[in-house]
Amino acid sequence: MDEKFVPQQYDSDEELEGDISDLSDDDQMDGSEWAGDWGSLPDVCLRHLFGFLADRDRRSADLTCWHWHAVMLSPSLWRYRFFYFSGRLSKFRQSEYSSAVAYARSVGVYLERLEVCVYPPRKSLVARRLEQTISGLLSELTRVKAPLQSLSIVKLELDRTPWLPSLRNSLVNCLIEFLYRGGAKLSSVCLNGMRNHLSHGLELLSALAHSQGRLSPQCYISSLDLRGFFSGSVHVYMNADMPSILRQLKDLTHLSLSYSCVSDELLMALQHRYPSRDGNPLQTLSLHCSLNEPHQQLVFGRSWETLASSYPKLKVKFTVDQVINTNWLARILLPEIPLTEFSMTAFYSADEDWSAKPLLSCLLPQYRRSLQYLTIDLSNCSESLDGELLELVKACERLEELRVWAFLDMSTVERLLHIRLTQRSLLNKIRVRIYSISDDTGAQDEQLEQILSSHPHLPAELQFYVMVYPFV
Repeated sequence: MDEKFVPQQYDSDEELEGDISDLSDDDQMDGSEWAGDWGSLPDVCLRHLFGFLADRDRRSADLTCWHWHAVMLSPSLWRYRFFYFSGRLSKFRQSEYSSAVAYARSVGVYLERLEVCVYPPRKSLVARRLEQTISGLLSELTRVKAPLQSLSIVKLELDRTPWLPSLRNSLVNCLIEFLYRGGAKLSSVCLNGMRNHLSHGLELLSALAHSQGRLSPQCYISSLDLRGFFSGSVHVYMNADMPSILRQLKDLTHLSLSYSCVSDELLMALQHRYPSRDGNPLQTLSLHCSLNEPHQQLVFGRSWETLASSYPKLKVKFTVDQVINTNWLARILLPEIPLTEFSMTAFYSADEDWSAKPLLSCLLPQYRRSLQYLTIDLSNCSESLDGELLELVKACERLEELRVWAFLDMSTVERLLHIRLTQRSLLNKIRVRIYSISDDTGAQDEQLEQILSSHPHLPAELQFYVMVYPFV
């Protein structure tokens, strides 16, 4: 990770001169001599250029001259920050805790968007460092009253063994305190991959709802990402508190959940989030269904139908990972869902008793009037799906984007192109990766070139991309 930059604060000319005196004679230049024409650039241009610099380069630019130093202190340069924490020590760099806290102490008063990505720890000592770093950062942001509007902390994975109960409790309590004291202005929160136990997760969501209630309607949470928020072993759909808490988020417009949270009660809570219709309607509901999380609960189609009638413009997005059992998929993909986007990854071996044909020919055609984006990644080496895929594309009236990674015949590419040119004018993004088990893909590449050369004048709005990819 690059060294974190904290802009230099000088209280007097003597401090600045003392800092510059440490430089070599060649480096001690005035701004106009060193920068040349750069010194005449207006501040708005400099701020735009400085926004592309890494922290180390910003530090160098900050020491160039008084003018650049003043521009470097512009609040617009410090409204967004991304941290990647691994919990590892390096003798060549400042510790993650020191750099994060120093950053928050110096420019946290300007910070509006914070993204933190964590490398999941494998040792308790590393987890301890991560807890200290994240807790220190949040505490300092609370102290300086950072005007955070967006907070993202992903991949904590608190159900891992290195997260000892004391560390887990400390980190969760620190985040709860931050939400109570400094999170009142948040409008977007992402806690993807946190993997909480049920009690910790509900406490965090309660704090989130409380922070919204303090300043609503001036400040409210409109976007909430809770994919992987609970541990994979938790049957969240059986808990009655989850729908009750989500009911309090009255102005939520974009919600992302693991399918393990979905129940009839939750869909009803989303429908009745406020007694009147003066709030913001739910616009997007994104659901992630994983093989390692509970997904066999019974949800009635009537609940989906009622939710869709309450929000006519609601878009439901499904991401399915490794759930290849047709009966399970039929229980999940109910025809009443206003599905606009479907993405599926399903790797299966030849000896498994499963076929993707029911998905392509029976389940997905249910959404032929709503489906707009389709992504499928299948290792279908034991069965041909070319015909089913082409019929699905023909059936989907509103399909705009198609991404397919599968074993396909090269003629399917030409037929897809023909469908687009003659029937589906909305389908302007086609990405096809054809898997091949042959070491020599030259023949297939030649076939592909012949197909593309026969259509030299494709529509300008059409993004058509096909490649042959060796399957390992």
